[in-house]
Amino acid sequence: MTLAFKSSEKFSIGVELELQLVNTHDYNLTTDAADLLRRVKGRLPAGELKPEVTQSMVEINSSVHHRHGDLVGELVSVRDMLAKEARRMNVAIAGGGAHPFQKWNERRIYPAERFLNVSEQYGYLTKQFTVFGQHIHIGCANGDDALYLCHALAGFMPQFIALSASSPFYQGVDTAFDCSRLNVVSAFPLSGTVPFVHTWADFEAYVARMMEFGIVKSMKDFYWDIRPKPEYGTIEIRVCDTPLTVEKAADLAAYAQALASWLLTERPAKLSPDIYLVYSYNRFQACRYGLQGNVFDPLGRGHQTIAESILQTVGNIERHGEEMGAGEAIDRIARAAAGGQNDARWLRDTLAEVGSLSNTVRLQSELWMG
Repeated sequence: MTLAFKSSEKFSIGVELELQLVNTHDYNLTTDAADLLRRVKGRLPAGELKPEVTQSMVEINSSVHHRHGDLVGELVSVRDMLAKEARRMNVAIAGGGAHPFQKWNERRIYPAERFLNVSEQYGYLTKQFTVFGQHIHIGCANGDDALYLCHALAGFMPQFIALSASSPFYQGVDTAFDCSRLNVVSAFPLSGTVPFVHTWADFEAYVARMMEFGIVKSMKDFYWDIRPKPEYGTIEIRVCDTPLTVEKAADLAAYAQALASWLLTERPAKLSPDIYLVYSYNRFQACRYGLQGNVFDPLGRGHQTIAESILQTVGNIERHGEEMGAGEAIDRIARAAAGGQNDARWLRDTLAEVGSLSNTVRLQSELWMG
């Protein structure tokens, strides 16, 4: 089998944002995805709006960008248009990794062939998959570079989980996790991490075997935390909750871009399968404790908090970020880490102030809609 990797410009970036559609009565999820998609078809200022697995979700796909400012400008213009159309429908749009009090059994599968097939295959897990993530794409020149980045970035995934965490509430309760969304993703049998291979030829052979076994039909069947996207010429970071604002989504993409540039240009550490020995432990720490999580670096630094790890990383990548026009975005990332601030904390603080999850979602939607 040939799985051609389409070369793209190194360190170009793009994002996908899965969004919540909520009513303006009690701010529970609503089933208005098809109507919103119909209203904006062919009218978006840039990018694309797509359906997702259930009818309470839509997904923004950005254009390809090279500079943080261009990405955030596009996301703001798309947000403004979607917010305008949603208000006309008496619907609100919110970020966040999980709706705080919706019931998964009330969800409806979006009537597209792929989603219906997923529902047939995975049963109730499909409706539970009404969770909302940000995916970050980074351009790579070839498949070998893409695999290098997948492995090199694996040790930094706790940072992205903790920075983006915005799903502390699930099914009406405080989960005690900053990110509960990834627990839902982990239930799928093809979640986890990319196999530890280093050449695109070896990766092609792996995918071919999985297809021969009848386990997968395409790359879309792998729900890995980071995966190559050969048809785009990118690697895709998939661990982030959808942030509460598009501005933060752009900051996270800029952070990933600068980090990828540092890793691929300077190759600061030799890749080792040891990174995967502690991967699940570190991932749990990030989901459970956010920026206060305590992770272990198997490549030599021992234990440190995720906030400390981010601040150390910022020192390494600052030059790359400045060259890419992302200096201010990376400064905001550093300040968030130093102050222990993420969206999960904002949501908990907001609930304490307003006293109900319904009002929390109302303010959460107002924040996203600008």
